[in-house]
Amino acid sequence: MQFISAETVDRLLDETAVADALHEMFRDGCEQPLRHHHTVGVPGEADATLLLMPAWKTGAAFGVKLATVFPGNGQRGMPAVQGQYLLLDPATGTPTALIDGARLTAWRTAAASGLAARYLARSDARHMLMAGAGTLAPMLIRAHMAARPSIDRVRVWNRNPASAEALAQGLADEGLPVSAATDLEAEVRQADIVSCATLSTEPLVLGGWLKDGAHLDLVGAFRPDMRECDDDAVRRATVFVDTRDGASSEGGDIVQPLKAGVITPDDIAADLYELCRDAHAGRSDDSEVTLFKSVGAALEDLAAAQLTADRYSG
Repeated sequence: MQFISAETVDRLLDETAVADALHEMFRDGCEQPLRHHHTVGVPGEADATLLLMPAWKTGAAFGVKLATVFPGNGQRGMPAVQGQYLLLDPATGTPTALIDGARLTAWRTAAASGLAARYLARSDARHMLMAGAGTLAPMLIRAHMAARPSIDRVRVWNRNPASAEALAQGLADEGLPVSAATDLEAEVRQADIVSCATLSTEPLVLGGWLKDGAHLDLVGAFRPDMRECDDDAVRRATVFVDTRDGASSEGGDIVQPLKAGVITPDDIAADLYELCRDAHAGRSDDSEVTLFKSVGAALEDLAAAQLTADRYSG
């Protein structure tokens, strides 16, 4: 069995290839039961959670992501979320690869946003704003730049300006056109693409700030009680999601407007299945405001894991 570290995942993958692998998996489909959530007691601490995300494509790919969330790990100097991806032989069930789950998840999450941008961002998009400066931020920047090579200006905003400055400087040192920003509203008003990857529980991006033709990419707010945009943004935009069931039950930017009656399920124009199967064309014109909300799906993990293992073996 292959053991593939986070560093090796980074070496093997690139933004375009992962987005292509996701496109193929969404187009062809696969089996992905609802993710399993199990509460695990931890003496003297908050309960932990075990998550299992299986998926298989008959005769082609088979795997499961195992992730744990231990809230008390912060006091130990350890990450609260840890995980591994176990890839299995689809013919025999034999384990074939164990892949760093956190890094694989980051790659497939960014790639899903890049894939959506192929359909939803203007083809001539030049100015991107990244709200958030965590692990996903540089990956989302690269994913969008791969999807829209016309991007020649990227601004990074974060609640902690020092974090935005550090990320921007690191990417600028690599030769990317990235700089830090401090005025969120001013940056949103100018941006062709606004990508958010935060832990915000209150809206950061207001619909009135988005310019005509903007594309809003929402990656954070993965719980129903979290928000990255307000109701006006949801009303104004044509709404797309990675999966209808997932986004409608987990992501606050969709769950809350649905619950409040701001939108109905019919107002979700399409998901990645429909986009990748050409059942919906995506952006209709250069003035349309588009919104993409992702919460993740097991088929994305499977696609990225299979690509990683294929490149490792090859």
